[in-house]
Amino acid sequence: MERKIKVLVIGSYDVIHTSRPEAEIIIGLANAGFEMTVMTHADTEYARRFKEYGVKVIPFHPEKKFRRAESQRIRAELIDGRYDILQLYTSKAIINGLRAARGLKVKVVLYRGYAGHIHWYDPAAYLKYLHPRVDKIVCNSVGVEAHFRQQLFLSKSKLVTINKGHDLAWYHDVTPLDLTTIGIPTTAFVVTCMANVRPMKGIKYLLQAMDFIPNELPIHFVLGGDGTDSAEFRQIMESSPNATKIHLLGHRTDALRIIAASKVFALASIKGESITRAVQEAMALGIAPVITDIPGNKELVEHGISGLVEPMKNPKALAGAILSLYNNPDLYQKLSRGARNHIATKLSHQRTVDQMKTLYEEILNS
Repeated sequence: MERKIKVLVIGSYDVIHTSRPEAEIIIGLANAGFEMTVMTHADTEYARRFKEYGVKVIPFHPEKKFRRAESQRIRAELIDGRYDILQLYTSKAIINGLRAARGLKVKVVLYRGYAGHIHWYDPAAYLKYLHPRVDKIVCNSVGVEAHFRQQLFLSKSKLVTINKGHDLAWYHDVTPLDLTTIGIPTTAFVVTCMANVRPMKGIKYLLQAMDFIPNELPIHFVLGGDGTDSAEFRQIMESSPNATKIHLLGHRTDALRIIAASKVFALASIKGESITRAVQEAMALGIAPVITDIPGNKELVEHGISGLVEPMKNPKALAGAILSLYNNPDLYQKLSRGARNHIATKLSHQRTVDQMKTLYEEILNS
């Protein structure tokens, strides 16, 4: 009987909603015949789910980037378990895992989910992605891979792009929120953005887009996520001619239900993104996306087929895209269907599992 390929994964799967695309890859590989072991926090929903699918769970995740005892624990497991592949996802896992793998035959695979912040002239980069011990770097988009290709002293053969896919079935039980509970009339055409605020998200440009929406139209904008109710954004809102139609919600635990109740999902990112999970979720729910043309995210949407792609830092263009969907129901329906189909065919979870399976087999046979 042929020996199964043994993979040790170190990652964090505390929040089931945000962890799902990555965690389900592990389950998918276990179903495909790999012997999967996960080092992660113990008391989580996914720790229990892993066990149900025959994935061994070791209740451990590094808490510090440079702690000898933590890298030694990983090394001991690598030696005792005779693993073929070490898959590292989090920053702490990467630094400790690379130290643990020194001198061992195990293949080390890293994951990178967004572009930027890796530079060949930065000594810290050689503790992670530019470390010579790395065998492969899985990039979540072509844009992420392109950033790595700019780095000197990195073998380009280490790079591979594999998108983190989604499964439409994950969203079958998502019920749209009654938006009247947050002050939005039933007749509203709702544009939503759910994102934790970071400079790269370009939130201010999305808020400014409301300045170009005719006041008489029932177009409402809903912004949710950590930091979205900040004083800066409230000031932009209050200066808008559509101030009463802008809703800054802050942190929400029902983000998917709000997205499902919307007509459009908009994201005005200006840099550094990969293929953003929130946009994929919206597309899987059949919500037409409007995004900007930055590397990474523009791979998510085929303009005019599965959504609209507009220039970054251009509030007027974003408003124009929203108005085109409001004024043209046939276009909206076409893009809504196209968004779901794009996830089902080109960004599916099963496609990701198949590509990871192929990657693991190739690096062991090379």
